[in-house]
Amino acid sequence: MPSGLEIFLWILASGILMSAIALVGSGTFFLLGERLEKFLLPLVAFSAGALIGGAFFHLIPASLEKAGIDLTVFIWVLAGFSLFFAIEQFLHWHHCRRAETACKKPLTYLILIGDGVHNFIDGMAIAGTFLLDVRLGMAAFLAAALHELPQELGDMSVLLYGGWSKRQALVFNFLSSLTFFGGGLLVFAVSSQFDVSFLIPFAAGNFLYIGASDLIPEVNKHESLIANIKHFVSFIIGLGLMLVVKVILE
Repeated sequence: MPSGLEIFLWILASGILMSAIALVGSGTFFLLGERLEKFLLPLVAFSAGALIGGAFFHLIPASLEKAGIDLTVFIWVLAGFSLFFAIEQFLHWHHCRRAETACKKPLTYLILIGDGVHNFIDGMAIAGTFLLDVRLGMAAFLAAALHELPQELGDMSVLLYGGWSKRQALVFNFLSSLTFFGGGLLVFAVSSQFDVSFLIPFAAGNFLYIGASDLIPEVNKHESLIANIKHFVSFIIGLGLMLVVKVILE
């Protein structure tokens, strides 16, 4: 069983890596811009598969192993799902693409607020998985990290479309990623006084909502059969990756 310090270092490292991934994603868009357009939707489909695979292959089985076949597990899954639904409803946060005319300038601020809240909750959830099992934490972090790159590319496109300069968009998008640290450190701080194992199924609900409601609809809008096949294959690869990780970590 890892010591408290070792778990803290895992949580800290995950926060540093997640912020680095956010910076790389934003910086990549900064440098390459429209040349990334043809890769964006396959990346979105891939990350949808990774998130849904992370939920079904890692988080939900770990929750059931710890709690047994308990209705509480599924209540927390639905709570995680519902919270992200509420975030999108009340903050109007969604993953816009450059081609969508509905993305208006005021939405840029809501995008950053929504991402900050999203990253804070992700930090809490990932920290909770590390506290239960380091291997589970690694799998959950991988699924979340694979989602981060296409998310940052999409968010950068919205901020630039809303009239922000590349430098402003890069800096503020990176700052919104730092809330991941806050969520992770908060959970670690209270874990000695409260049972935080509910965060495992809660994270599964988050992953399921983002994958099925945010990401899959983005790649489900094309009439091209070839594009649809590419997106489906990318999705299956994302699922397969998380299954391989499950087998390796067992």
